[in-house]
Amino acid sequence: MTETITGSQQDRDQEQPDTASGGLSGVDLARVALHQAREAAKTRGASGSTRKAKRASRTAGARRDGREVARFGAVLQGLLADRAWDIAAAGGGVLDQWPDIADAVTANLSAHVTAAAFNTESGQLDLRPDSPAYATQLRLLSARIIAAANDRAGTQVVRTIRVLAIGQTTMPEPRTPAPAPAAATGPEAPARTRDTAPPGFHRALAAHRAVPRTREVSLDIAEAAARQTRVLRELSQQAFPNPEELADEQPAPIDRSALQWRRDFAATETAALHRARAERAQRSGAAIFLPQGDRRRTDPAPTVSGRAG
Repeated sequence: MTETITGSQQDRDQEQPDTASGGLSGVDLARVALHQAREAAKTRGASGSTRKAKRASRTAGARRDGREVARFGAVLQGLLADRAWDIAAAGGGVLDQWPDIADAVTANLSAHVTAAAFNTESGQLDLRPDSPAYATQLRLLSARIIAAANDRAGTQVVRTIRVLAIGQTTMPEPRTPAPAPAAATGPEAPARTRDTAPPGFHRALAAHRAVPRTREVSLDIAEAAARQTRVLRELSQQAFPNPEELADEQPAPIDRSALQWRRDFAATETAALHRARAERAQRSGAAIFLPQGDRRRTDPAPTVSGRAG
């Protein structure tokens, strides 16, 4: 049972201290003892109690009472620091978040590089590439990888990068599709064949086969095809005549055209050479030598002198 002590009751107890020891009941004696304890606490000084109250108030203000709004990251960082999970949890976060870290550094890096292990004591992150090209790229981008990993972890946990031997990267296994629902069990229906088909199918098949398949061709198309065939045959006879109709010494049409082309080419080449020689001789001031067919005798015939024997 809770009892409230008012100020008037305390005054009566203080005014009658002598009668308390004689005829007061137990409840009144308890009130007197409580009053004396309070007075003794006041006499010891209020400074110490005030200082403790201020310290307690500051501590209570610093702590959260669970109703204040806080970010999830701040709460998680505080929890990690209170439980001494900072380094280990951050290391696990680096391994779990490696695809995001790699994509933040360069594209398609997570598809060719796997985060193998992380040493929380030394801050060493082991990476395994799948080709020599990506091994070289990891060595060149080590500083950027460390910065991206620490940015993701929120603290300086990664200090060095070690490139492991080339190996196959482990990709997450695809999710297995849900098993298809089992088909309803029951007697299997027999497979239908042409022999077991109903009579209507046989009647429709017989009617389809009875219809004659005629291919209608337009008269204009047929005449155009005949003219094309005739023209092609004439061109073929001109280019490739029957060898029996040619004389023994007469060349074929293709040979005649090739021979005529060679003659024209030789004549053109000879005329070009003669003209070039004439122009060169004219520039040098030497005598002009005409071709064999057009050469004229301009010099007198040489005289031969000899002794009469």
